Amino acid sequence: MAETARRVRVTGRVQGVSFRAWTESEAEALGVSGWVRNADDGSVEAHLQGPADAVEEMLRRLHEGPAAARVAEVQPEQAQIDTGLTGFTIRR
Repeated sequence: MAETARRVRVTGRVQGVSFRAWTESEAEALGVSGWVRNADDGSVEAHLQGPADAVEEMLRRLHEGPAAARVAEVQPEQAQIDTGLTGFTIRR
């Protein structure tokens, strides 16, 4: 399976609702590597990489988010694969 990477911005009510912890948990369950962080503009940014089908499923799940979130938009774009990346982390 081909590996792919996406940089994603998620807008809406996505800060202060456990979005980053939820994203970390979902990504780990799917075998997706990368990171997630809060952005200064109130959005959440993430880098997702792994098998293409797993990354696509993670993008689908980001549209829902955790129960307290209200996702307005998920904006993915192609990204470079980071060969030094292992696991999934929350960045501050």
